[in-house]
Amino acid sequence: MKYSEIKRKLKKAGCYPKREGANNNQGLNFNPCKNRYIMKVEVIIQKGDNRYEAVINPDKDYNFSFSLFGEGTTVDETIANFLVCRDEMKTLFEDENRVFPNNLEFVYKYDLASFLSAYSKIISLAGLERLTGVAQGQLSHYLNGHRNPTRKTIEKIERNLHNFANELSQVHFI
Repeated sequence: MKYSEIKRKLKKAGCYPKREGANNNQGLNFNPCKNRYIMKVEVIIQKGDNRYEAVINPDKDYNFSFSLFGEGTTVDETIANFLVCRDEMKTLFEDENRVFPNNLEFVYKYDLASFLSAYSKIISLAGLERLTGVAQGQLSHYLNGHRNPTRKTIEKIERNLHNFANELSQVHFI
């Protein structure tokens, strides 16, 4: 199999080469002989009744023989619990002489209610209204689960938050 074909298949499967060195500005390094691939796994964080849940995205087929789950009263607690579940699953696999993938990188995706709840102590709903153009009252309905946003509203909020984050990344102090 050709190098480019291997690279294409791995990318399609969600595998990407690891960065070599934390401050490597050269980009990703591809070396099929050294098992240096990471698999980006989407983890969905959802808000339930006063609790959060974290699960591997069920809409993606990662072809795992296991599942991971975390829960908690805060997003940070939920992610920590999810990682404990991963560690316990890894130990179980080792005890059964099975191979657990060491190349997983989790990408956390929030439902809007979880995001608003998790970040409402940092960014007020009034501030989010100014950033996103979505009324504070409407954001409150989403936060409390009284209404569900449309896909268009979700995309608008996400786009405006990303624009703000990009703007902040350009700030430098003297």
